[in-house]
Amino acid sequence: MSIAKSPWIIHYDGSSCNGCDIEVLACLTPMYDLERFGIINTGNPKHADILLITGAVNEQNIPIVKQLYNQMPSPKAVIAIGICASTGGIFRDCYNIVGGVDQVIPVDVYVPGCAARPEAIIDGVVKGLGAFAEKQAALNKGILPVDVAGGSLYEGSYDSSGTLICENKTEKEADKE
Repeated sequence: MSIAKSPWIIHYDGSSCNGCDIEVLACLTPMYDLERFGIINTGNPKHADILLITGAVNEQNIPIVKQLYNQMPSPKAVIAIGICASTGGIFRDCYNIVGGVDQVIPVDVYVPGCAARPEAIIDGVVKGLGAFAEKQAALNKGILPVDVAGGSLYEGSYDSSGTLICENKTEKEADKE
């Protein structure tokens, strides 16, 4: 049985107006029932498979977003919910806003909207489940690119627990030696 059939999600609010946060919480209510897909909300990134982020990323929460991402076990999926998480939205011209989540960590699915509707969020989570399942299948085959927050992308072979077996060096690393 695949872990993609019962993923755990963690939600983080970057710096938003809380409109998307309210809609994410609405998805967990019986009216929309996100749990029908086997999803469980958790508060611990070490147990989470999918990271839901709302709001733009500012200078103060860059280390927090990177830490959440790095604490999650591989494979993992990231879903940017709302226009602020996707591009910075109406806050993109603020002095402390870096932009969307993809400026800090890799994003698998973008959910549009201001505020994103629960139906769109559920559709994005289902697409995120697909991305997560693909990453799980790649991990089971032994090859999976591992995203390291900070912009570096290391590729290599990994065992079923996600431990690096063989690292393939990038051209820049090979030139340094």
